[in-house]
Amino acid sequence: MDYSVSIILPVINETFSLRQTFDILESQNSRDIKEYLVIICDRTTPESLSVINELKKNHADKIIVHNQKMKFLGGAVREAIEIATGTHLVMMATDLETDPNLVKEFIALSKKNPEMIITATRWKSVGGFKGYDPFKLVMNWIFQKFFSALYRTKLSDMTFGFRIFPTALLKSLVWTELRHPFLFETVLKPLRLGVKVIEIPSTWEARKEGESQNPFLVNFLYFKTGLRIFFLDKSKIKKQS
Repeated sequence: MDYSVSIILPVINETFSLRQTFDILESQNSRDIKEYLVIICDRTTPESLSVINELKKNHADKIIVHNQKMKFLGGAVREAIEIATGTHLVMMATDLETDPNLVKEFIALSKKNPEMIITATRWKSVGGFKGYDPFKLVMNWIFQKFFSALYRTKLSDMTFGFRIFPTALLKSLVWTELRHPFLFETVLKPLRLGVKVIEIPSTWEARKEGESQNPFLVNFLYFKTGLRIFFLDKSKIKKQS
Protein backbone atom coordinates (compact mmCIF):
# COMPACT_ATOMS: atom_id res chain seq x y z
CA MET A 1 0.00 0.00 0.00
CA ASP A 2 1.01 3.65 -0.34
CA TYR A 3 2.23 4.72 3.07
CA SER A 4 1.44 8.19 4.42
CA VAL A 5 1.23 9.80 7.84
CA SER A 6 -1.17 12.25 9.44
CA ILE A 7 0.19 14.12 12.47
CA ILE A 8 -2.23 15.41 15.12
CA LEU A 9 -1.05 18.64 16.74
CA PRO A 10 -3.47 20.00 19.40
CA VAL A 11 -2.64 23.62 20.22
CA ILE A 12 -3.67 25.70 23.24
CA ASN A 13 -0.80 27.92 24.41
CA GLU A 14 2.30 26.64 22.60
CA THR A 15 4.45 28.96 20.48
CA PHE A 16 8.18 28.25 20.21
CA SER A 17 7.61 24.61 21.18
CA LEU A 18 4.99 24.26 18.42
CA ARG A 19 7.38 25.76 15.89
CA GLN A 20 10.24 23.53 17.04
CA THR A 21 8.03 20.44 16.97
CA PHE A 22 6.90 21.21 13.43
CA ASP A 23 10.41 22.02 12.16
CA ILE A 24 11.83 18.74 13.49
CA LEU A 25 8.97 16.67 12.12
CA GLU A 26 9.14 18.27 8.69
CA SER A 27 12.94 18.18 8.39
CA GLN A 28 13.14 14.48 9.31
CA ASN A 29 9.93 13.03 7.84
CA SER A 30 8.70 15.34 5.09
CA ARG A 31 8.38 12.60 2.46
CA ASP A 32 6.14 10.45 4.64
CA ILE A 33 3.98 13.13 6.25
CA LYS A 34 0.86 13.80 4.22
CA GLU A 35 -0.77 16.31 6.55
CA TYR A 36 -0.56 18.10 9.87
CA LEU A 37 -3.93 18.26 11.61
CA VAL A 38 -3.60 21.36 13.79
CA ILE A 39 -6.48 21.31 16.26
CA ILE A 40 -7.50 24.59 17.87
CA CYS A 41 -10.35 25.66 20.16
CA ASP A 42 -11.77 28.80 21.74
CA ARG A 43 -8.98 28.71 24.34
CA THR A 44 -6.13 28.69 21.81
CA THR A 45 -4.15 31.85 22.49
CA PRO A 46 -3.61 34.64 19.92
CA GLU A 47 0.14 34.01 20.15
CA SER A 48 -0.36 30.36 19.20
CA LEU A 49 -2.70 31.29 16.36
CA SER A 50 -0.03 33.65 15.05
CA VAL A 51 2.51 30.81 14.90
CA ILE A 52 -0.05 28.56 13.20
CA ASN A 53 -0.73 31.21 10.55
CA GLU A 54 3.00 31.62 10.00
CA LEU A 55 3.47 27.87 9.50
CA LYS A 56 0.41 27.62 7.27
CA LYS A 57 1.71 30.44 5.08
CA ASN A 58 4.83 28.41 4.32
CA HIS A 59 3.23 24.94 4.24
CA ALA A 60 -0.34 25.53 3.08
CA ASP A 61 -0.41 22.23 1.19
CA LYS A 62 0.16 20.20 4.36
CA ILE A 63 -1.38 22.09 7.27
CA ILE A 64 -5.07 21.63 7.99
CA VAL A 65 -6.44 23.78 10.82
CA HIS A 66 -9.52 22.35 12.51
CA ASN A 67 -11.60 24.13 15.16
CA GLN A 68 -12.77 21.41 17.52
CA LYS A 69 -16.42 21.07 18.50
CA MET A 70 -16.13 18.44 21.27
CA LYS A 71 -14.48 19.42 24.53
CA PHE A 72 -11.05 18.65 25.95
CA LEU A 73 -8.04 16.78 24.55
CA GLY A 74 -9.95 13.58 23.85
CA GLY A 75 -12.52 15.49 21.85
CA ALA A 76 -9.77 17.20 19.84
CA VAL A 77 -8.06 13.93 18.94
CA ARG A 78 -11.34 12.14 18.20
CA GLU A 79 -12.28 14.83 15.68
CA ALA A 80 -8.80 14.67 14.15
CA ILE A 81 -9.15 10.92 13.68
CA GLU A 82 -12.32 11.44 11.69
CA ILE A 83 -10.72 13.86 9.22
CA ALA A 84 -7.33 12.13 8.89
CA THR A 85 -6.53 10.82 5.41
CA GLY A 86 -3.08 9.27 5.91
CA THR A 87 -2.74 5.50 6.17
CA HIS A 88 -1.20 6.00 9.63
CA LEU A 89 -1.70 8.58 12.32
CA VAL A 90 0.66 9.99 14.96
CA MET A 91 -0.78 11.16 18.27
CA MET A 92 1.54 13.54 20.13
CA ALA A 93 1.78 16.87 21.94
CA THR A 94 3.07 20.24 20.76
CA ASP A 95 4.74 21.25 24.02
CA LEU A 96 7.87 19.07 23.54
CA GLU A 97 6.81 16.67 26.31
CA THR A 98 6.72 14.21 23.43
CA ASP A 99 10.07 14.18 21.61
CA PRO A 100 9.46 14.91 17.90
CA ASN A 101 12.82 13.29 17.07
CA LEU A 102 11.26 9.92 17.92
CA VAL A 103 8.67 10.12 15.16
CA LYS A 104 11.15 8.98 12.52
CA GLU A 105 11.58 5.75 14.52
CA PHE A 106 7.81 5.40 14.78
CA ILE A 107 7.51 5.65 11.02
CA ALA A 108 10.37 3.24 10.30
CA LEU A 109 8.90 0.59 12.61
CA SER A 110 5.38 1.23 11.37
CA LYS A 111 6.43 0.63 7.77
CA LYS A 112 7.76 -2.79 8.79
CA ASN A 113 4.70 -3.54 10.96
CA PRO A 114 1.83 -1.62 9.32
CA GLU A 115 -0.93 -3.41 11.26
CA MET A 116 0.63 -2.74 14.67
CA ILE A 117 0.63 0.21 17.06
CA ILE A 118 4.04 1.68 17.90
CA THR A 119 4.07 3.51 21.24
CA ALA A 120 6.62 5.34 23.38
CA THR A 121 7.45 4.32 26.94
CA ARG A 122 9.07 6.44 29.62
CA TRP A 123 9.76 3.38 31.79
CA LYS A 124 12.34 1.62 29.62
CA SER A 125 14.95 4.31 29.21
CA VAL A 126 17.59 5.82 31.47
CA GLY A 127 16.30 9.12 32.78
CA GLY A 128 12.90 8.59 31.20
CA PHE A 129 11.36 11.41 33.26
CA LYS A 130 12.78 14.92 33.59
CA GLY A 131 10.99 17.36 35.83
CA TYR A 132 8.21 14.92 36.79
CA ASP A 133 6.66 15.30 40.23
CA PRO A 134 8.10 12.53 42.50
CA PHE A 135 4.72 11.64 44.01
CA LYS A 136 3.08 11.41 40.59
CA LEU A 137 6.02 9.31 39.40
CA VAL A 138 5.44 6.70 42.12
CA MET A 139 1.69 6.70 41.44
CA ASN A 140 2.33 6.32 37.73
CA TRP A 141 4.58 3.30 38.31
CA ILE A 142 1.98 1.60 40.53
CA PHE A 143 -0.75 2.38 38.02
CA GLN A 144 1.22 0.96 35.08
CA LYS A 145 2.06 -2.25 36.97
CA PHE A 146 -1.55 -2.76 38.04
CA PHE A 147 -3.05 -2.39 34.58
CA SER A 148 -0.31 -4.29 32.75
CA ALA A 149 -1.07 -7.21 35.09
CA LEU A 150 -4.83 -6.80 34.68
CA TYR A 151 -4.62 -6.75 30.88
CA ARG A 152 -1.87 -9.40 30.81
CA THR A 153 0.43 -7.28 28.70
CA LYS A 154 4.14 -6.51 28.87
CA LEU A 155 3.51 -2.86 28.02
CA SER A 156 5.10 -0.58 30.60
CA ASP A 157 3.54 2.79 29.75
CA MET A 158 -0.07 2.72 28.60
CA THR A 159 -0.97 6.31 29.49
CA PHE A 160 1.70 8.16 27.50
CA GLY A 161 -0.16 9.58 24.51
CA PHE A 162 2.69 9.34 22.01
CA ARG A 163 1.93 6.70 19.39
CA ILE A 164 1.49 5.85 15.73
CA PHE A 165 -1.56 3.84 14.68
CA PRO A 166 -3.06 2.41 11.51
CA THR A 167 -5.66 5.09 10.77
CA ALA A 168 -8.27 2.55 9.68
CA LEU A 169 -8.06 0.91 13.10
CA LEU A 170 -8.78 4.16 14.93
CA LYS A 171 -11.67 4.99 12.62
CA SER A 172 -13.22 1.58 13.26
CA LEU A 173 -13.45 1.91 17.06
CA VAL A 174 -16.14 3.40 19.29
CA TRP A 175 -14.64 6.10 21.52
CA THR A 176 -16.01 7.26 24.86
CA GLU A 177 -13.51 9.46 26.69
CA LEU A 178 -13.18 13.21 26.17
CA ARG A 179 -10.54 14.13 28.75
CA HIS A 180 -6.93 12.90 28.98
CA PRO A 181 -7.94 9.28 29.79
CA PHE A 182 -8.72 9.07 26.07
CA LEU A 183 -4.96 8.50 25.64
CA PHE A 184 -5.35 5.38 27.79
CA GLU A 185 -8.43 4.31 25.85
CA THR A 186 -6.52 4.38 22.54
CA VAL A 187 -4.31 1.50 23.64
CA LEU A 188 -6.72 -0.48 25.83
CA LYS A 189 -9.40 -1.04 23.21
CA PRO A 190 -6.93 -2.29 20.57
CA LEU A 191 -5.39 -4.59 23.22
CA ARG A 192 -8.83 -6.04 23.94
CA LEU A 193 -9.13 -6.82 20.21
CA GLY A 194 -5.73 -8.52 20.05
CA VAL A 195 -3.88 -5.76 18.18
CA LYS A 196 -0.12 -6.02 18.74
CA VAL A 197 1.73 -3.07 20.25
CA ILE A 198 5.47 -2.36 20.10
CA GLU A 199 7.11 -0.11 22.72
CA ILE A 200 10.20 2.00 22.13
CA PRO A 201 12.01 4.05 24.81
CA SER A 202 11.45 7.77 25.10
CA THR A 203 12.27 10.57 27.51
CA TRP A 204 9.55 12.81 28.94
CA GLU A 205 10.59 16.35 29.82
CA ALA A 206 8.31 18.91 31.48
CA ARG A 207 6.98 21.60 29.16
CA LYS A 208 8.89 24.87 29.07
CA GLU A 209 5.99 27.15 28.22
CA GLY A 210 2.30 27.47 29.00
CA GLU A 211 0.27 25.51 31.51
CA SER A 212 -0.71 21.86 31.46
CA GLN A 213 -4.32 21.14 30.47
CA ASN A 214 -4.36 17.97 32.58
CA PRO A 215 -5.35 18.83 36.20
CA PHE A 216 -4.06 16.35 38.79
CA LEU A 217 -7.53 15.15 39.85
CA VAL A 218 -8.24 14.03 36.26
CA ASN A 219 -5.60 11.33 36.77
CA PHE A 220 -7.99 9.42 39.01
CA LEU A 221 -10.38 9.06 36.06
CA TYR A 222 -7.82 6.77 34.42
CA PHE A 223 -8.73 4.02 36.90
CA LYS A 224 -12.38 4.24 35.90
CA THR A 225 -11.45 4.11 32.22
CA GLY A 226 -9.15 1.11 32.65
CA LEU A 227 -11.69 -0.93 34.61
CA ARG A 228 -14.62 0.01 32.37
CA ILE A 229 -12.84 -1.11 29.20
CA PHE A 230 -11.61 -4.30 30.85
CA PHE A 231 -15.19 -5.40 31.51
CA LEU A 232 -16.62 -3.97 28.28
CA ASP A 233 -18.22 -6.45 25.90
CA LYS A 234 -15.95 -6.78 22.86
CA SER A 235 -18.92 -6.33 20.56
CA LYS A 236 -19.16 -2.72 21.78
CA ILE A 237 -15.56 -1.82 21.02
CA LYS A 238 -15.86 -1.69 17.24
CA LYS A 239 -18.41 0.26 15.20
CA GLN A 240 -21.17 -1.84 13.74
CA SER A 241 -20.93 -2.05 9.94
